[in-house]
Amino acid sequence: MELADKFILLIKYLFLGVFQGFTEPIPISSSGHLVMAQYFLGLEIEGMSFEVLVNFASLLAVLIIYRFDLLRLMENGFRFVTTRKPEAKSDFMFIIYLLIATIPAAVIGLLFEDFISEKLKSINVLGYTLVITGIALFLIRNLRGKKNDAELTLKDSVIIGIAQAIALIPGISRSGATIVAAMGLGMRQETALRFSFLLFIPVSAGTMLLSASDIINDPQISTLWMPYLLAFSGSLIASYFSLKWFMGIMARGNLLYFAIYCFIVGGAVILFA
Repeated sequence: MELADKFILLIKYLFLGVFQGFTEPIPISSSGHLVMAQYFLGLEIEGMSFEVLVNFASLLAVLIIYRFDLLRLMENGFRFVTTRKPEAKSDFMFIIYLLIATIPAAVIGLLFEDFISEKLKSINVLGYTLVITGIALFLIRNLRGKKNDAELTLKDSVIIGIAQAIALIPGISRSGATIVAAMGLGMRQETALRFSFLLFIPVSAGTMLLSASDIINDPQISTLWMPYLLAFSGSLIASYFSLKWFMGIMARGNLLYFAIYCFIVGGAVILFA
């Protein structure tokens, strides 16, 4: 491979990482946009190693932003277990509900990973699933719930967990599906956002752990470590700033713009891809 070709390849992978990182926190489906970007860049990345790595970079960004919430949850969760102090119970239950909501996606992912990656990860499916994401966002665009962290229920966690499992399909936004479900259940925007992104942590961490051996044994790692590293770095930085931006969007309640975006891009993919 000539020097110019290597440079172009690095730029393509960096773009993919930044693109995935920017789209991960916002409700427009990062996995779907990654499929779209690979299609238009003429890149065919085999296996799941690349996607797992850039998603792990997004996980690190989420951990940085929500570090104080995580520390509080762990401290109060431990305190409730050891002392049964009533004021710590809501944070303990929040942790339990996060763990319960993780189960549907974990089960569906383990059972149908090959089917999803082989049959549903295509540009043709993507257009329709983006439109579905747009419809869901449009339906909840004006909802203003009142339920806070302490008022979550087992039913809420199960429904949000199922929504996250559905979002394993490329084009169905993970953050979009979980936020739509949470707001549809009457949660405040802040609570819906926090639950959605803290729920991303166990799923992404679990995926990384389960895929560790595949990544280590991936024959492309030895030849593409530099492009992968650039993509990882780009995803980390883009995810951080994108999530910060999206938190402001959620506070102002401007989800309609994301619905319109999904309609436009999904429709364009259906018509022209």
